Amino acid sequence: MECSGHRLRHEMKYYINENDCFNLRSRLKLVTEPDSYTKDNGYLVSSVYFDDFCRSALWEKRNGTEFRKKYRLRCYNREDTLIRLECKRKIGEYTAKESTEISRSEYDLLLMGEYEFLLEKENICKELYMAHQLRLLEPRISVEYLREAYVFETGNVRITFDKNISFSVSDYNMFSEYYSVCRALEPGLMIMEVKYDELLPVSIAQILGTVIADRCAVSKYVLCSNAKEGYIR
Repeated sequence: MECSGHRLRHEMKYYINENDCFNLRSRLKLVTEPDSYTKDNGYLVSSVYFDDFCRSALWEKRNGTEFRKKYRLRCYNREDTLIRLECKRKIGEYTAKESTEISRSEYDLLLMGEYEFLLEKENICKELYMAHQLRLLEPRISVEYLREAYVFETGNVRITFDKNISFSVSDYNMFSEYYSVCRALEPGLMIMEVKYDELLPVSIAQILGTVIADRCAVSKYVLCSNAKEGYIR
């Protein structure tokens, strides 16, 4: 399904504990494959989130605004060999993601407040430039977690377990020597995300049904922003 040129996907999120993760993992491994990044216990995902002066992205999520979007810079295992600028859109019950690669030098420019180079790049970059010009969109917080991911070809299913969810204490530059993080969730608690296209295959639905977990509308950006507010106080 598409909307305004964006590919739409279902996305369901759940809070689960370590026992739930162990039980689901053992069953999922029978029918799914680890994604190309997952090794041993998973891989580290680090994201710098942008928001405007009024914290619109934060409040739109809190208020359940039906159509919204947020920008982030993402890298893996704190390595600068692959950095992506991403825009994640929420369109009713669906999500869509657009991304493009940027260089380490371009990443550094953004964190220094230099946005002009974006005008020479893809549309997502030009959109971020305009958001910065019109709404003072700037980096606000870094979010980090250990991700374990499994994929199932039918339905383009992707199931992730996001553990050790943390926020940047002060410097949100993921490559800075002063970068440090603090846990946003109590130990043993994690977020499971289930993403798929049109329909969730019966075999996957049956496996997910073996664990009692309530679906939630959690956002790691909001979760970590709330935790950081409490940390500062």
